[in-house]
Amino acid sequence: MSQDFASAAPAYAVNNVAAAQRPPRLRVLAVLSALMGFASISTDLYLPAMPAMAGDLHADAGSMELTVSGFLIGFSLGQLLWGPLGDRYGRRLPVVAGMLLFVIGSAGCGLSGSSTQMIFWRVVQAVGACSGVVLSRAMVRDLYEGSRAAQMLSTLITVMAVAPLLGPIVGGQVLAVAGWRAIFGLLVVVGLATLAALFTIPETLPVERRRKDSLLSVLRGYGSLLVDRRLVGFAAVGGFFFAGVYAYIAGTPFAFIEYYHVPPHLYGVLFALGIAGIMLANVVNAKLVTPYGSRRLLHFGAIGAAVCGVALLITGATGWGGLAGLAIPLFVFVSWSGLIVANSIGGALQDFPERAGAVSALVGALHYGCGILGSASVSIFADGTPLPLAAVVGVAGLGCFLSLLLLPRARG
Repeated sequence: MSQDFASAAPAYAVNNVAAAQRPPRLRVLAVLSALMGFASISTDLYLPAMPAMAGDLHADAGSMELTVSGFLIGFSLGQLLWGPLGDRYGRRLPVVAGMLLFVIGSAGCGLSGSSTQMIFWRVVQAVGACSGVVLSRAMVRDLYEGSRAAQMLSTLITVMAVAPLLGPIVGGQVLAVAGWRAIFGLLVVVGLATLAALFTIPETLPVERRRKDSLLSVLRGYGSLLVDRRLVGFAAVGGFFFAGVYAYIAGTPFAFIEYYHVPPHLYGVLFALGIAGIMLANVVNAKLVTPYGSRRLLHFGAIGAAVCGVALLITGATGWGGLAGLAIPLFVFVSWSGLIVANSIGGALQDFPERAGAVSALVGALHYGCGILGSASVSIFADGTPLPLAAVVGVAGLGCFLSLLLLPRARG
């Protein structure tokens, strides 16, 4: 397809990894899914325990919410460090260092005696967790190219989506049986298990393809990436979408439970429907990306997000449709993740195989940075109605579509 990223792929991209060195696909899928899932399990697992944590640590709700914000900040900025390290020293060594940092941060959270300590250790935990996320994407780029890379990313995201589905349920059970500190003990075990599993797959970046320049010069290289119109376009599509998704995460508990009086135990069911939509859309993307091309599916997803955004602006302003009028376009909006996230990341990575770690880090930092802005905007403009949530998601959806204008015409 003329719109497929593979049309621009360097000839040496995937073939540099010898077939004899490539591990079994299922093993790669399992390990990379675990690495990518650290963003979700690090937060979703302890969400049910936040009230109990606040009581034990003598903290208010705002302080507990800062444990989420602190994690997002550490997760966003930490990627800018791990990406260049992965390009210079290979993928596995930085991930090992990150996993050890994640284990230390998780243990620190479990031993915290105040909300301030908890926030600090959450930042440490996030900086470690993001190493696996950013470098797993780079490992996909090492092993695959074009549509195949986007297909693999979609499969990984589908598997990874199990974490937010099961995380609150598992966390709630651990809380009931052993208390909130045991949740962070479980995260220590998960970190150590993933670290061990990492050694079952080989290094994906050969020595001859590693960058030789100093880490400082590589960090400066972010400037050159930020002026690449194609990369910025792909990053912007995903960034606006992340802003909408994190507005959804921050705003729906109030909109559904407080405004529309949805029982708290049913909120989890509504949230799970959105995750199920994400998983379904990723399965569809994995099936269609080869025959139709990543670029075409990304356009389709961005248009869908814009349509949902307009619908939310209307229902949020008028109240038309009540709960269903708000919930249905929200669920459809987050489901477009299946066509937007993998294809936008794959597109950004395509032209920079020799800098896949740095590009993955930069795109990830921009995505989560936009997510912080989206969630913060919902809080800043809160007025007791679902309108701020609908407005932020609506603007984000339109931003996804308009960001397509930054992309040059596909090369045929």
